[in-house]
Amino acid sequence: MRRTEADLWHGPHYTLPVRLDRPRVVTVHDMTFFDHPEWHERTKVPFFRRMIRSSAKRARSIVCVSNETAQRLLAITGTEAPIVVAHHGVDHDRFRPDADEDHDLALLAAHGITPPYVASNPGTMEPRKGIPTLVAAFARVGVSRPDLRLAIAGANGWAEREVREAIAASGVASRIVRPGYVPAEVLPALLRRANVVAYPSRYEGFGLPALEALACGAPLVTTKGSALEEVVGDAALVVPPSNVDALAGALETLLVDDDTARRLRAAGPRQAATFTWAASVERHIQAYHLALDASVHA
Repeated sequence: MRRTEADLWHGPHYTLPVRLDRPRVVTVHDMTFFDHPEWHERTKVPFFRRMIRSSAKRARSIVCVSNETAQRLLAITGTEAPIVVAHHGVDHDRFRPDADEDHDLALLAAHGITPPYVASNPGTMEPRKGIPTLVAAFARVGVSRPDLRLAIAGANGWAEREVREAIAASGVASRIVRPGYVPAEVLPALLRRANVVAYPSRYEGFGLPALEALACGAPLVTTKGSALEEVVGDAALVVPPSNVDALAGALETLLVDDDTARRLRAAGPRQAATFTWAASVERHIQAYHLALDASVHA
């Protein structure tokens, strides 16, 4: 196979090669390596701090997945490269509110999940995902609802021990279901059929699981103080991160207040409709043109 030369290099995960002789674009997803190093494995922090600074200096344009990330990147690195905000999209063919209920329930039953339940999909168990806070909040809400379950989907990560200990201490461990990383066809059903979806992350550079919940028409509770507010708008209840009382109160509201739950079920798909992969592609193309034009005029 004949080797071809690319006109441009895109580093999609924070870094660029140190030696590169063509226009360069880098994507920065969040700045937690600087703001919250305690949420990462220690060996990764100095590497990514160094590489993010270096990449921001050498890139001809930069893609950030939210305005929140763009502002933090500029504040920390002082980069002079143009920054293009390209929000993630959502697959609206998969994540939608209308689907066959019997089919959804059969998929969920095969993974040990039956309504009524609160759902969470942190992706991977990491310290910043706030799952122990959710477990504690669910334990308070579940006292008067012995039929309610908590379904925590997602792969094991390096916060796995913390999550296991929280569940063991909760007093409701028998009502917490952990199906692991659920298949692609099951995840929309998990979100659609939930009484409430909780995404209590302590910080996100974007928050795709929250967007997927909105697209499915799920009543969502998430957190303040990061790009999550940028993503969910007025289509979710938001509470301070790591606040068990506030999270328990929001869960209770959506479990008993039918009007609020109904309003959020209607608002979610409308909010999610503005986030598409086609729009993300257009923003990436803009970043590529900026990099190529900068190279021409360099």
